[in-house]
Amino acid sequence: MRHRIAVVGSGPAGLSFARVMHRHGHRVTVLERDPAPDARPPGGTLDLHEGLGQLALDKAGLLAQFRALARPEGQAMRILDTDGTVLRDWRPHPDDRAHPEIDRGQLRDLLLGPLDVQWGREVTRVVPGTPDGVLVHCANGRQEAFDLVVGADGAWSRTRPAVSAVAPHYTGVTYVETSLDDVDARHPDLARLIGDGSLAVFGVNRALVAQRNSGGHVKVYAQLRAPLDRHAGPDPADTEAVRSSLLALFDGWAAPVLGLLRHGTAFVRRRLHTLPVSHTWAHVPGVTLLGDAAHLMPPLGAGANLAMLEGAELAECLAAGPGDPDKAVRAFEERMWERAGRWAEMTTAGLERLVGPDPAAALALFDELQPS
Repeated sequence: MRHRIAVVGSGPAGLSFARVMHRHGHRVTVLERDPAPDARPPGGTLDLHEGLGQLALDKAGLLAQFRALARPEGQAMRILDTDGTVLRDWRPHPDDRAHPEIDRGQLRDLLLGPLDVQWGREVTRVVPGTPDGVLVHCANGRQEAFDLVVGADGAWSRTRPAVSAVAPHYTGVTYVETSLDDVDARHPDLARLIGDGSLAVFGVNRALVAQRNSGGHVKVYAQLRAPLDRHAGPDPADTEAVRSSLLALFDGWAAPVLGLLRHGTAFVRRRLHTLPVSHTWAHVPGVTLLGDAAHLMPPLGAGANLAMLEGAELAECLAAGPGDPDKAVRAFEERMWERAGRWAEMTTAGLERLVGPDPAAALALFDELQPS
């Protein structure tokens, strides 16, 4: 008997799940609210870890294709003091494959492959326990029943309320994101400052981070301790007002570092929210969660990796045999909660050190995590 299975969301978690299921000959309905794959910018670069995201790609049969696209040199990390002094300048070995970078858009296209995604299907509600199974309601009024619905629909998941009443809470940290295009040709001094990978500068309760993407594109993140006041600060659409506000907040930092803000093309404010470190739920037959929908944590390199591995592992559990899928989901959830809880603790503590009152704590964290 073939079970009717849907995954809500076409991010790394949902696509990893669907792609591994596809590899094992099982059809999954992918429901995505975006009208097309390129409907909005896919976001910045991701570092995929050997035992996490890369393992998921291996389970999907995509590891070799990933390695052809990935940027091992993007693992490089340079840390400056606010006066421009270089404090750390770590560069990977040429054959280092521990956590190479890949653009989110490239990863999405790699995972999409032959999958049949139903674009423009915005899920508004998931109702388990109906006579027909789990009922999925969409914004266009359409309803469809499934035997299993996997919520991989991110921080503000519409699937989560079917299993948990918990909602994300604000961490006290806000990111303001901007970008530099064609950096090597247009801003060669900044290109040299950033290097091949990432650049970070830590101050008191604030930081500036720049990350190379492919094609000469750089994402820049101003990280701040700030109250959750949606009316605070200038209108994000007023680029020059936001730029002036940020330059004032980072006043006194080295001029080359401030160039990351002076040359940014547009600004987007992102308030960081998380779920409780130990978020779990009483198992609900027919519904489960992956990735940010299950364990939203600070963006410190773990979230997408965990999400992908969870998607791959759940798919393998379901594809292993014709047994009770609900039993497989229960066992998967227990393993996911234990592992995600450990990572949530680490990333939550890490955010406190990276955007906190003592810049030396951020530098010490880098030394603890970086290979010698």
